Amino acid sequence: MKKLITFLSICTTVAILALPVAARTFIAQPDNAIQDAACTDEAKEALYSSFLKNRGNDEAKAYEDAKKYLACPTTGITEAQTKIVEYLKKWSAKYEEITRTTRFEENMWVKPNYPVAYQLGKEILTAQPENLKVLVAMGVNGYLVAPLNNASLNAEALELAKKALAQLEAGKTLDDWKPLASKDVAVAYLNYTVGTLSLQNDPSNALKFLIKAAQFETPLKKSPYTYAYIAGAYETGPYLKMSDEYKAKFSGKDETPESKLMLANINQIIDRMIDGYARAVALAAADAKFAQQKAVWNESLTNWYKYRNSDKTDGLDQMIAGILSKPLPPEPTPLTSLPASTPAATPATGQGVGTATGQGVGTANGQGVGTANGQGVGTANGQGVGTANGQGVGNRGATTTTPAGTTKPPAPKTDRPRNR
Repeated sequence: MKKLITFLSICTTVAILALPVAARTFIAQPDNAIQDAACTDEAKEALYSSFLKNRGNDEAKAYEDAKKYLACPTTGITEAQTKIVEYLKKWSAKYEEITRTTRFEENMWVKPNYPVAYQLGKEILTAQPENLKVLVAMGVNGYLVAPLNNASLNAEALELAKKALAQLEAGKTLDDWKPLASKDVAVAYLNYTVGTLSLQNDPSNALKFLIKAAQFETPLKKSPYTYAYIAGAYETGPYLKMSDEYKAKFSGKDETPESKLMLANINQIIDRMIDGYARAVALAAADAKFAQQKAVWNESLTNWYKYRNSDKTDGLDQMIAGILSKPLPPEPTPLTSLPASTPAATPATGQGVGTATGQGVGTANGQGVGTANGQGVGTANGQGVGTANGQGVGNRGATTTTPAGTTKPPAPKTDRPRNR
């Protein structure tokens, strides 16, 4: 019993750490001479002439001319110039309205600029609240905004993904899913967005969406990050909650049928964590670019596997080799009575298979999903699930009581919902 308490006392402590932002200060020195030269009467006449020449056959160029003209000061201008300004404002507003969807799609899909795309998307949805195509596009790409470290944009993307899912589940559909391949692809990525963007604050709820995302035949089903996220969600969600409850109820007390039942339920969660890490390791083995991530995922897997198997790794390699032939298990149904036989679960004295203290679950600056400046997902020895600059929620080494030093594997690429 004391050994159990020793293990469970080293449980997950999740501290959300603020990601440092790269400090780049651009000091703009005003150059009045350049501005004055661009806004002389002669320069503005040239811009307006170019605008008139291009508005019929090259509206994009005409729009650029109009913007430059409108950027000039309006104090002290003539009556004729005032009328030109008023006309250019109306023309530019109409051009922006007509081309908004095209610019939205370009910034969302072709040359991604997510802050611009989401701003354009909001404008479209304000004018066209029932535009499901735009709503779906913003939802399926929502997980890609996380590396921007923009909390308000993350929250917006999360709510849009939830709204799109709700509409699809209510029976709404699209005549044309392009550039997505199908509705299934859309549903998979919408679930993935909700799962990844909920993981930091609500891992138990995120888990349900991540598991669903893995059910469809998309690149997500074959990505090791999907399953490392699932393992991490189990670890920072139900496992953390149940281990804390176990400590509160049974620390320092003799074993009872109630404590054994709770431990059996905890072990069910750990078995799901083992399954998730094993899938991540198996999928990472197929591609050398995952070599460093695979190493840290494998360390987490090994620690938890040893805890569930009397500190032995017998059969681990065979389990990894066959794991992808098995369906992803659903969340376990809580046990209400002890099973006929429960695998040994008491680790050796001093073993601390838990999670790193004071670390965080998050995403990385400029990196893809489940990454943090090259960190892995659900890693060991202080590494983490979608970690923040080397921080994370991960397993301690088998005999340590403090997180070990970290290493930074190369940053993985994101699984974009592109033409799938």
